[in-house]
Amino acid sequence: MRDRTHEEHTEAVRGEIIRMAEVLRGADMSTEVRTCPGWDLAELTAHTGRVHRWAAAMVRDLAERRYDRARMEAGLPADAGDYPAWLAEGAVLLPEALLAADPDAPMWTLDGSGRARFWSRRQLHETVVHRIDAELALGVPVSVDEDVAADGVDELLGILPHARWSPGVAELRGAGETISLQADTGAGWVVTVDPDRFHHERSLRPGTVTVRTATAADLLQVVYGRRSADDYAVEGDAGLFAWWRERAVI
Repeated sequence: MRDRTHEEHTEAVRGEIIRMAEVLRGADMSTEVRTCPGWDLAELTAHTGRVHRWAAAMVRDLAERRYDRARMEAGLPADAGDYPAWLAEGAVLLPEALLAADPDAPMWTLDGSGRARFWSRRQLHETVVHRIDAELALGVPVSVDEDVAADGVDELLGILPHARWSPGVAELRGAGETISLQADTGAGWVVTVDPDRFHHERSLRPGTVTVRTATAADLLQVVYGRRSADDYAVEGDAGLFAWWRERAVI
């Protein structure tokens, strides 16, 4: 995988928003989203579009603190049938805000990196995963660019240690066990669980448990809990990966 620039992440998120809106156009918005328990397509679409507008507002303001998304006016249409078109508007609103900002401008971020460039990458993968949710709900084929998928796995592993809002993350401690995440297309990571923290590196070596998938796109769905245990191969301590997967959630 290669590291993408802020501009490349921004153009990719533009395309993903358009793609998700196209998947949803004409769909029954009451369709259950199995990968987001309790949500239907209307809830999924509303959440994703609100997140785009929330991130755009913070980037425009170079916000020094997290804005309360629940208190922000998002202009959600009264008719759920209009949600896909409303979502598509984010393909203009969000990239405009991202490209207007200096990528190195200081601002609040989820991971403590404190730079505007964080948000182009975060919004890309937020959108990719929720587009996958929509496709799985509608039974249409899921396809993710391999470079984007690999970047998505890498981003998740980087943000996890900072996910203080996710109670299970605090339990990800161990005695040096390793979780190896490998795609046959060449992308690979090893997570080490120490007594006081966990950390990751890009690596192709096996671990205490090794999870293998055909592609990085498959691996992205595994680490985000969008694939069942029947959809990937496990070598070594399967219980260790089940323990990790249950807690490594953002």
